[in-house]
Amino acid sequence: MAREAEKKGVLIQTNDKIRSLKVLDGDVIVDASGCPSRIKQELNLKLGYIGKTYQETLENANCFLCDTIRIVFSRFGGYYWIFPRNPEKKEVNIGIGMFGDYGYDLREMLQVFKDEQRITGTVNYVIGGLIPLGLQRPFLYKNILFVGDAGVGAFPFSGQGIYRALMSGDIAGRCIAENKIKKYPSLLRKEFTEWELIGSTFIKTNLVFRKINPVLFYYLLNFFARQEFKLLSH
Repeated sequence: MAREAEKKGVLIQTNDKIRSLKVLDGDVIVDASGCPSRIKQELNLKLGYIGKTYQETLENANCFLCDTIRIVFSRFGGYYWIFPRNPEKKEVNIGIGMFGDYGYDLREMLQVFKDEQRITGTVNYVIGGLIPLGLQRPFLYKNILFVGDAGVGAFPFSGQGIYRALMSGDIAGRCIAENKIKKYPSLLRKEFTEWELIGSTFIKTNLVFRKINPVLFYYLLNFFARQEFKLLSH
């Protein structure tokens, strides 16, 4: 894509950390700076729901299963994941994500999970941070289009984020190519409104259920799993 853009005269500048909107210039600006968006912070734009994650990469992991992704939901309002990486090193990504910021020590919770599952391996990389849960409005501010985590965020129920980011980037690209950037917000709403209704309702209900009894999270999870399946069936 970058090579095709360069052939058409697009100037691509890499390895340049943008720290302020003041240094940006162009007819159209695409913000894909993640969560929270640097530009939205600078402009004091309201952010949507935010969650937290913590992940470790393990070598020689005894839980390595090629071509198999495992998700384990937690009654505390989040889930654990185990993703295979490098088969030669028996390497996996193992992490935890929470549907909100509840003040938990995610590193400690992941260690407890590893102990309970008897997971062993050598940690060679650690990463963590904030994740946007659901749509992060506004999608367009003057000539700035917000894509990926800065715009559409992750689907709160399943944590799906990369596919949504790619979709938003594709929509943004078409709007720019057709010189119709004002259509970008309506196209995103058309694409994601049904999913957003499920996701936002899931978060709000979960916040109430957690105060009553964390175990109710599982009942909520099963209910929304059925709704997601119906939506996918359409």
